[in-house]
Amino acid sequence: MDVTDLIGAAHRQAEAGQVAEAAALYRDWLMHNPAAPLAHVVQFNLGVLLSGLNYPVAALEAFTQAIRQQPGFLPPYINLGVLHERAGALDSALGLWQHVQASLGGVTAETIAYKANALKLSAQLLESSKRHCQAEDALRQLVELGPGQREVAQHWVSLRQRQCKWPLLHPLAGLDQQALLQTMAPLSLANHTDDPLLHLANAWAHCRQDVGEPAAFQHWQAFRHPPGRRLRIGYLSSDLRGHAIGYLTADLFRLHDRAAFEVFAYYNGIPQDDAIKQRIRGTVEHWRDIRPLDDDAALALMLADGIDILVDVNGHTGGARTRLLARRPAPVIVNWLGFPGSMGSPYHHYIIADATIIPPGTEHYFSEQVLRLPCYQPNDRDRAMPAAPTPRDQLGLPADAVVYCSFNGTQKITPYVFARWMEILRRVPNGILWLLKGSDEAETNLRARAAEAGIAPERLVFAPHLGNQEHLARYPAADLFLDTAPYGAHTTASDALWMGVPVVTLPGRSFASRVCASLVRAAGVPELVCETPEAYVALAVSLGQDRARLADYRRQLLAARHGSALFDTPRCVAALEGLYRGIWSAFENGQLPQPDLTNLEHYLEIGAAQPHEGVDHARRPDYAETYRAGLAHRHAFSPLPPDSRLWQPAARRAA
Repeated sequence: MDVTDLIGAAHRQAEAGQVAEAAALYRDWLMHNPAAPLAHVVQFNLGVLLSGLNYPVAALEAFTQAIRQQPGFLPPYINLGVLHERAGALDSALGLWQHVQASLGGVTAETIAYKANALKLSAQLLESSKRHCQAEDALRQLVELGPGQREVAQHWVSLRQRQCKWPLLHPLAGLDQQALLQTMAPLSLANHTDDPLLHLANAWAHCRQDVGEPAAFQHWQAFRHPPGRRLRIGYLSSDLRGHAIGYLTADLFRLHDRAAFEVFAYYNGIPQDDAIKQRIRGTVEHWRDIRPLDDDAALALMLADGIDILVDVNGHTGGARTRLLARRPAPVIVNWLGFPGSMGSPYHHYIIADATIIPPGTEHYFSEQVLRLPCYQPNDRDRAMPAAPTPRDQLGLPADAVVYCSFNGTQKITPYVFARWMEILRRVPNGILWLLKGSDEAETNLRARAAEAGIAPERLVFAPHLGNQEHLARYPAADLFLDTAPYGAHTTASDALWMGVPVVTLPGRSFASRVCASLVRAAGVPELVCETPEAYVALAVSLGQDRARLADYRRQLLAARHGSALFDTPRCVAALEGLYRGIWSAFENGQLPQPDLTNLEHYLEIGAAQPHEGVDHARRPDYAETYRAGLAHRHAFSPLPPDSRLWQPAARRAA
């Protein structure tokens, strides 16, 4: 059989689901034509099929034979690297992919595709191995091959954040700082700047460019809830497992009123089981694993389930099924808990927060209609607790030091927050800063910044990642938790408060910057919420110098575990159900809110043109006026539609 005919026949068999038969066809041909000029191509195709059949040893042999027969044929090196990576031979995998990168000759579409694939695989492996600087460089090369790769550029920024590389943004493959700001992933932007109008506009751009408009979606205008049926609530999340969201919601589903609500969990996360996933799956009324389903199948399942209100517990985070949400699988879609900010989408109708996170008068930062709970965050009173606190000497902490901790991810550390921490250490000579270890690069960069500030680098201590119980057990070794900005502590803060560690926070303008203040107030210690950076530093210094006050706070927090609003999960669930009743009543009365997406393309341009590197926008008195002036300038050139946020055309105001 001619090679072309062979490949065509095998392809047809594989397409028909006869993969084993296609592999057998390749093997039979190779047995009779071992020295054919294109035998290496057939060996490669055979290896691909064997990999899909989960025969790694046979696949490895096929790829190796392809390389022996034609060392200059590059595709098998890439696939062979994948097999080595799966087997744990990471350096071997990286070597194979680097060989591809170094072996390419002239610039053609084919060689660029090979190099891009090798760079992408290398970056993934390097990142998973916490070699973030090398992964960042691989992503930089990948963007330079094709500057239109938004997701790659977004990931490049994220890696720099996790390494605490400041300044964060510099020109990349023709993208200046303004262009990078406009294309940043919403979570990365929330870590970078306290500019809620830019956050909103960026979220809108993400939905428009990375999600897009579906070819078809559900229309619910004529929908009516069947009389007498319980209200059906769906929770869509990839994180109902051993994840921050899983720990927060572990007891929520059990507490729902089953006489009034029928609750569905749509899980889209990793397949591995853990104790939290098992617990949630055992208490939720209906558990649906939609990870294997494409959007069409997941949509059909939700429609068959008859969901009334679908709660998006991912938002703009990893694992989200936003394209599915764009199909509108339920009459009402709610944004809650997974993403700290507005979705900026035309299909999220409500956002749930509280009066601290979204104070009255700041609703214009959100495209959704704002609803409020007594406390935004649910918590688990029945969490598994450590048997005993871990002593300082086992954690590498000095027994007599004042231990300031901040167990947020390193991506949340910004230059101006770090400068405040260094000032605190300067004024508390026996103080140390206990941080969560990210990568070696982040540790090196932060120690270097400390030295530049005149603080001995060894006063920064880095804690390894641990399982949840072990992590909770080390909290009592800390004296005071210092919040980050503009993206503050969320689950991390409630963990600290649960373990009796007081938290000092400084809220800003944006959602992510105000969650910690909400938690601290709900825990019954509102005096730890500061109004200015100077007050934040002064309070941290004062508490660090007063062991008696720290001990009082510890006793107060531990005594309030089951009495404070922060840990009153039954009250939170009852309030949440009250919101659901109100949402459905409004829908039945034809009052479904329409997301406000007016002029967001202009907010994106105006916000991205402002300085953000190391700027604390929460302290800018001209923040709103900057946007008003930018809109007025555009309106003078080309009249804009009325805007419900900061500015309206004069003609509309007069009317």
